[in-house]
Amino acid sequence: METAVSRHFGEIALTPAGQRIISGLYEHDGVPIPLDLSIGEHDRIDEACLHKVDYRLRFLPELVDAARERIIQDLQDDDSPAVEYRHFHCQNLSDGRVRELFGVASQDEVDGERFVQALRLTKVGIFPGQPERYFVLGFTLGQGFTDEVLLAAADEDGVVDDEVEWD
Repeated sequence: METAVSRHFGEIALTPAGQRIISGLYEHDGVPIPLDLSIGEHDRIDEACLHKVDYRLRFLPELVDAARERIIQDLQDDDSPAVEYRHFHCQNLSDGRVRELFGVASQDEVDGERFVQALRLTKVGIFPGQPERYFVLGFTLGQGFTDEVLLAAADEDGVVDDEVEWD
């Protein structure tokens, strides 16, 4: 069986087809972030595909910044999933928890910028067979706080989609 080596996923068997998820890691700001390389039933993975994935991951910090900017924009729309997520997770926080999460004394001081700064990248899904949704980034306010994430997607060129979702 033919294999290829990825910087982020290690040695991978190059099979002609078959749905599978390959786990990897990426270090972002000194924190290891889980990666899921999702291969669809009819996708073909080869060395060129893996090289492209590794190459695109070089630009993950810029993609994370772009996703954060998108979330800040979405916080301007009262009906957006980002606003709903923020409201749901922040409405009953004590001042001590607000200080711990956001670095301010009270909830009144948590603006969009502070909220987005508190979000942590928790996982990155990569879908090489879907160029329009190549990356899916999951953000959370922290493990132990919630298991729900805000999802931002980007195409294979790193252009963040105009829709942030809550999952």
